[in-house]
Amino acid sequence: MSRPVPNPGILDIAPYTPGKSPVAEPGRKVFKLSANETPFGPSPKAIEAFKHVADHLEDYPEGTSRVLREAIGRHFGLDPNRIICGAGSDEILNLLAHTYLSHGDEAISTTHGFLVYPIATMAVGARNVVAAEKNLTCDVDAILKAVTPRTKLVWLANPNNPTGTYIPFDEVKRLRAGLPSHVLLVLDAAYCDYVSRNDYEMGIELVATTENTVVTHTFSKIHGLAALRIGWMFGPEHIIDAVNRIRGPFNVSTPAMYAAVAAIEDTAHQAMSKQFTETWRNWLTQEITKLGLKVTPGVANFVLIHFPKDGKTSEAADAYLTKRGLVLRALKNYGLHHALRMTIGTEEANRLVVEALRDFMAGK
Repeated sequence: MSRPVPNPGILDIAPYTPGKSPVAEPGRKVFKLSANETPFGPSPKAIEAFKHVADHLEDYPEGTSRVLREAIGRHFGLDPNRIICGAGSDEILNLLAHTYLSHGDEAISTTHGFLVYPIATMAVGARNVVAAEKNLTCDVDAILKAVTPRTKLVWLANPNNPTGTYIPFDEVKRLRAGLPSHVLLVLDAAYCDYVSRNDYEMGIELVATTENTVVTHTFSKIHGLAALRIGWMFGPEHIIDAVNRIRGPFNVSTPAMYAAVAAIEDTAHQAMSKQFTETWRNWLTQEITKLGLKVTPGVANFVLIHFPKDGKTSEAADAYLTKRGLVLRALKNYGLHHALRMTIGTEEANRLVVEALRDFMAGK
């Protein structure tokens, strides 16, 4: 019997696997630390803005996300006409792939880069080329070495998920300078709000001064609006124009739009979250290291914990922690077979993880 057949390469794509959600059990408190969600939730102002539009859900959204683009423009000092909004930055990444990649083209990502990159690349028939990392960190020279005449796009998460590492802005500029002018550099800055390093920048300056660079961002992390699926991109006018031609006309819902406006304007909520995250990221790194486990130095809202290949393995630790109501993220699909990623949670959750890991390592 005949039936529809997917395009070549589609069935070669490994589906995206999200962090597992906890299964509640009577009498047991559960902490989901597998999806890099903020423990604080969104700004109360964002919640109020969301509720305010509930009486008009029969109306289509304003098709260009104008009020949000203007709010982002005010916050970052950008031209709103060079901003595009989407249903999460994931949608924008896929729109970029559809706009600039085709069969026979190549796009470069790094060894442990965000899994959406190869999915977006392969979905349009292009080839995903993996550039080796150095110490779980993007290696600019490896990316430049991987460039061929077929290269059309480079994906770079900075900071990177799931490793939490980053490269200084000087290295980003060196990468851009070393790439051919026709190659689009996509800077994914989903976790930039958590970074306090003096040598880091999200990439706006590079976008403003080149014709072949874009930066994407999301409201899912520090702003706590993951359920609303909303993100944005800043880019050259010609790229915004091209992507807008295939963007769905009502891709951002009205509640999401107004909640995001309120969220980006609540700078006090962001500052509180950033300070808490930095304090507990440092504490977790120190305490987990004391247990004899390695933690990759990171700058985002999670820590990457490495376990031995035998005995006290990441798989055994994952099962042990889950039984205690602590759900972390296994990373086999990222090629990190002996590591778990832990989102920085509430003080209670953070202390419970360290206590549980101490018991696990002690064989209790």
